Amino acid sequence: MIPSEAYLASNYGVALGTLRQALALLVEDGIVRREHGRGTFVSRGLDSASMMRFFRFQSDNSNAAAPQSNILQRRFRHPSLAEAKAFSLEASGQVMQLERLRSIEGHPCLLESIVLPLPMFGALADSNTADWDDLLYPMYQRRCGLVVQHAQDELRFSHLSARQASRLRLESGHPCVLVERQAFDIAGRCVERRTTRGDAYSFTYTAHVK
Repeated sequence: MIPSEAYLASNYGVALGTLRQALALLVEDGIVRREHGRGTFVSRGLDSASMMRFFRFQSDNSNAAAPQSNILQRRFRHPSLAEAKAFSLEASGQVMQLERLRSIEGHPCLLESIVLPLPMFGALADSNTADWDDLLYPMYQRRCGLVVQHAQDELRFSHLSARQASRLRLESGHPCVLVERQAFDIAGRCVERRTTRGDAYSFTYTAHVK
């Protein structure tokens, strides 16, 4: 929670109206949030921006089972041209690429390729992936000091390669939904590029149009 508007205005030597305008901009950018009757709080970022909202995987015990995460592969390489541009890296720079499988009660449902810039995520480079959390964004904040403030997702349909299908226990060429994400920190820097694939027959999309 941040101090009161009156305290901040006095502390920084600005008019109360100016301070309120500044806070309104921070709220609009998602950096702080207002809670009626409680005050204004620093945003925790996207701690639950789950890809599962695009899919409907039923669980025998719960309709909203939390998926488990398994890092299948981690490798280090030079960035592609698109990655170098997104992360503001030199061509000789380095990124960490992860292959992650998400499952519900042992049944694979999402296959992800996640690319992270180095040395920004250096704290994860040598750590044991078996000890990583199922939710990555809170772990980014705790271990690397990086808050994912917002993300942009682009969806399209594709087909699974033989290797991808094997990971998801589906047939080669099975239709899938492909979600391409770019995640950004509070400063507006791109800190993650992610490609997620899931069974197209489990895809769901809900839009409220007014």
